[in-house]
Amino acid sequence: MYVGVDEAGKGPVIGPMVAAAVRANPDQLPADVDDSKRVPPERRVAIAAELRAHDAVELQVATVDPPEIDAPDTDMNTLTVWGQARAVRGVCRPGDRVVADAGDTSEERFASRLAEGIGASDALENGHSPDVSAAHGADESDPVVAAASIVAKVARDARMRAIDATYPAYDGVGSGYPSDPTTRTFLRAYASDHGDVPAHARRSWSTCTDVLAAAEQSALDEF
Repeated sequence: MYVGVDEAGKGPVIGPMVAAAVRANPDQLPADVDDSKRVPPERRVAIAAELRAHDAVELQVATVDPPEIDAPDTDMNTLTVWGQARAVRGVCRPGDRVVADAGDTSEERFASRLAEGIGASDALENGHSPDVSAAHGADESDPVVAAASIVAKVARDARMRAIDATYPAYDGVGSGYPSDPTTRTFLRAYASDHGDVPAHARRSWSTCTDVLAAAEQSALDEF
């Protein structure tokens, strides 16, 4: 069987990175499955629902939350391997072929690290990992990886809606990306009110450092 894996949310300053694995034959997927960035939001949600309802398709989602992202002894390439490996472990069986969207400049290195991470699972016979390959742009060229990218994006969007709901006093948290004006406005307002960034923020990101510095300077100016 075939397992595709991808992640969403490597770059945001708010919220988790979400990885998803889809175990399926390509002919079991909706005909219009594609890289999540090229699929309209409403259709992404519909495709994810179709995949979950399909008896022959298995899905697994794994999250890497801000405290783990902020840990000083790791990096985003490693975290991407961890997230993808956790997702694959939930659906992979001995003999499966795994294809990943490469999260490293070296496709071979990423595939090797992912295989090692997957092989640590007791769910696989004798701890042996399946055949693993990785490619840049696999979410555009491989339909099962594309399906995984859609599942990951839909799952992260759902998490962001839940996060948004925990801050009713503010005018939305936005997409969580540093380039989003709504996200930046939320972080500035929260830091001004509380002297810190919210629990769902990746405080090691430079955006948080800048927001906290600005809030501290503003407090000094008022004093």
